[in-house]
Amino acid sequence: MRDIIDKFLSRIIILAMSILVIDVLLQVFAGFFLKNSNPFTFTSELAEFLLIWVGLMGAAYASGKKQHLAIELINRKLNERSLRKLSVFNNSLIFLFSAVVLIAGGTRFVVINMKLEQLSSAMQIPMFYVYLVLPLSGLFICYYAVDDIIIRLRVEG
Repeated sequence: MRDIIDKFLSRIIILAMSILVIDVLLQVFAGFFLKNSNPFTFTSELAEFLLIWVGLMGAAYASGKKQHLAIELINRKLNERSLRKLSVFNNSLIFLFSAVVLIAGGTRFVVINMKLEQLSSAMQIPMFYVYLVLPLSGLFICYYAVDDIIIRLRVEG
């Protein structure tokens, strides 16, 4: 299951980054060659939205690959059993944060935006599509945290 999620997230990130690069190149082309600061009114807004998606989905992907930021001062001084306990504790905190802030808070934010029917200024798309990345990335981070806890408990047990 983890491999499927990894592939899905990597493809989403690659697609979003590709569109983001094309979008920014279009902005640069328009500004440099067409001598117009922004003939395509949607490009700035699209770049902002894609950056949000790339950032949060990238955070979920990095979490699953254990490439997130870590301070390993304590790890060097612990034995293997204590390291496993610390890993379970850390993943429990990651799960709790993701569940409360990203999933619960993000879902609430999405629902509020759905009810308000707020549209983006240039692209005129519902803003809840932009904010949907909050609970989605939270779900992926929670999955990775639970999977890592299960792996650590299997090794210990």
